[in-house]
Amino acid sequence: MAAFKEWIGTMNPLYTELQWLPRPPQDFSAKLKALGTGADSLGREILALASFGLDVSQLTKLAKRINKARSEGNPLEPLSPFRLAVLSNATIDFIVPALVASAARYGISLEVIHPPFDQVAQEALTPGSFVNESKPDAVLFAIDYRALPLTLSIGDADASAAKVQGILGYLKAMQGGIKSNCGALCIFQTFAPPVETLFGSLDRSVPGTIRSLLDSVNRELAEFVASSGDVLFDVAGLAETLGLANWHNTELWNLGKFPFADEFIPLYADHVGRTIAAIRGKSRKVLILDLDNTVWGGVIGDDGLEGIKIAQGDARGEAHLAVQRMALDLRRRGIVLAVSSKNTDEIARTPFEKHPEMLLKLDDIAVFQANWNDKATNIRAIAEELSLGLDSMVFLDDNPVERGLVRQLLPQVAVPELPEDPAYYARTLAAAGYFESVAFAAEDLKRAGFYQDNAKRASLQKQVGGVDAYLASLDMTITFQPFDATSRARIVQLINKSNQYNLTTRRYTDPEVTEAENDPEVFTLQVRLADSFGDNGMISVVICRPREAGAWDIDTWLMSCRVLGRKVEHMVLREILEHARAAGIHKLAGVYKPTEKNALVVDHYVRLGFTKVAAEESGLTRWELLVDGAEPDSAPMRIVSIGFEAKGQTIA
Repeated sequence: MAAFKEWIGTMNPLYTELQWLPRPPQDFSAKLKALGTGADSLGREILALASFGLDVSQLTKLAKRINKARSEGNPLEPLSPFRLAVLSNATIDFIVPALVASAARYGISLEVIHPPFDQVAQEALTPGSFVNESKPDAVLFAIDYRALPLTLSIGDADASAAKVQGILGYLKAMQGGIKSNCGALCIFQTFAPPVETLFGSLDRSVPGTIRSLLDSVNRELAEFVASSGDVLFDVAGLAETLGLANWHNTELWNLGKFPFADEFIPLYADHVGRTIAAIRGKSRKVLILDLDNTVWGGVIGDDGLEGIKIAQGDARGEAHLAVQRMALDLRRRGIVLAVSSKNTDEIARTPFEKHPEMLLKLDDIAVFQANWNDKATNIRAIAEELSLGLDSMVFLDDNPVERGLVRQLLPQVAVPELPEDPAYYARTLAAAGYFESVAFAAEDLKRAGFYQDNAKRASLQKQVGGVDAYLASLDMTITFQPFDATSRARIVQLINKSNQYNLTTRRYTDPEVTEAENDPEVFTLQVRLADSFGDNGMISVVICRPREAGAWDIDTWLMSCRVLGRKVEHMVLREILEHARAAGIHKLAGVYKPTEKNALVVDHYVRLGFTKVAAEESGLTRWELLVDGAEPDSAPMRIVSIGFEAKGQTIA
């Protein structure tokens, strides 16, 4: 009974206190005052301070400092700027500072545009409204169910269906207004239903009840948003996790039209922050697992195969199996799994190979680092082998000392705090939202396999003498194709997630990619690569726009880092040149715009034979290549070029 009472007592604090984040330092106020006085950049200091589990007061103070820095023109790198307009029928003034400070936790310098209370339709539909004139990157429709015309039609299925379509029509009209007037991405919240019911459990099945209507609205809203390329924020799911009776504070609504209980402001703001981060491609891609007392209970080196706890029917064992199950489910949706364990390699692998209760197998792990190095060193090695940045990594470890070491030495790596009871490990990892996604493409399911195969390629390269021999041994096939509707979701995802091998890091929404796809003057290219180890999927995206008569601007050129060193960029340029010649283009123009993460491609154009024609103090460089006579290197690949005739382009 005591354990049950403890379980009840820890449910809300996990969410209300963001317990996966380390606790704020006792000298938080002093650190806040000292921002900008240290050796690090102001942006890095803000990011570090935002990374604690801050309460509403602390979030508000941090937001004031961020807004002050922005108003004074202080640089906030590496925080990425983002302008968010919030339209709501509720009072959000107390929420806005929390949004600003929480977004910094995810590497976002957020500016919030919020017009007067309950001006949703006026702001969305009026071309010269405050929101539309502000040109935000995205508009969050933070609408409470009380804003909807939810008149009851109990038992009347036809009237209920018409009511649902009327509500969807209203939301679509709001979206249409924003798209027409400012072109921003739309983020739609689902609707948390009220606690009160008419029929009790029967409310969901009786047409025309509030619960039944909102269930239908939420379902159809999710389908509409997915098809439109906009973003869904599942507030209804969040409220149900916390408890609807906790979420809806009727006293606060009656007093000041506050949309939910104020204790949930940090959590709500964190969810908005992680959603914006996902839009900007900042979600994590890799889960690195400690083994002893994390993946299983006990220490394999001391307790032996028979002594570790991972059995069904054993409370501790089932807690660790839940961690394995979540890791395996994450892998199935495309998250890469790795291991970092202080152990002898052979001993650490034994449970994966021999324990009958293990859910995770060695085939599920892309990189296995079991040795006596410190965890930070191993994590660096994992990132290098996967060709991914440290900011793609999440490290799960039961040991607070190891967590502290990694946070100190590798602050880019996400390290969730874990409670003492392993029963909450899996729930805590899920609550942290490191792998938040705003879109899904079928290719996402293959991502973990892509990186796992890449680790095998790296191993082969060490065995095969010489780069040319290695490339030939891969038996590669490269496929070129223009943008199309089938691959659009993956194209948008790559454009918004790729940071390292990205010449300009321009970001485009689904409608903007659709526009380029359908414009006969714009040359688009999606590139796929397969080899003897498997299919790498889509690995590069190119957009060329007409610049002047006979010239193309390379607007976007990005590539997955997992195919580095295979001369893919040379083969892509050869394909661009083929289409340029067919279109009468005599010159290609490209720009390299430096960011914190894309130093990898600073020499991209010079290595491909382009000539530098301009350089700016910011580090931006401009390049040109004459089409006639250009002959890039080639690589041992079979070339497949399909679909260009559908866009009026020649087949190479």
